[in-house]
Amino acid sequence: MTLEYPSDLKYLDTHEYARLDGEIATIGITAFAVDQLGDIVFLELPDMGDAIERGEKFGTIESVKAVEDLNAPVSGTIIEINSALLDAPEQIGDDPYGEGWLLKVRIDDDIDLDDALSSDEYRAQVEGE
Repeated sequence: MTLEYPSDLKYLDTHEYARLDGEIATIGITAFAVDQLGDIVFLELPDMGDAIERGEKFGTIESVKAVEDLNAPVSGTIIEINSALLDAPEQIGDDPYGEGWLLKVRIDDDIDLDDALSSDEYRAQVEGE
């Protein structure tokens, strides 16, 4: 299966992504992460209004194979969570870059993403190129 890595995203080596739209970052997990996890059965996310710090854990995702921490690609304040996924976490795998997003964050500083990976760099990392 060929996995996609949209070029408008910034990627972490821990398999989270951020899509910037002005000072708002939409955060989710990559198709590679979904593929590695398998069937997702549980998702734990912070509350709206909570602050997250770049590189710090902000939640967990659980599959039939593993429980993994979710790490923040940016620092900021959560302005929206994808609450539909809390009841149906398996939907993350249907569209990880669209309807499967996890959080929307008003970022403190977009410099946080200066050392994030491009889509080509991320693809090379996960596909061993």
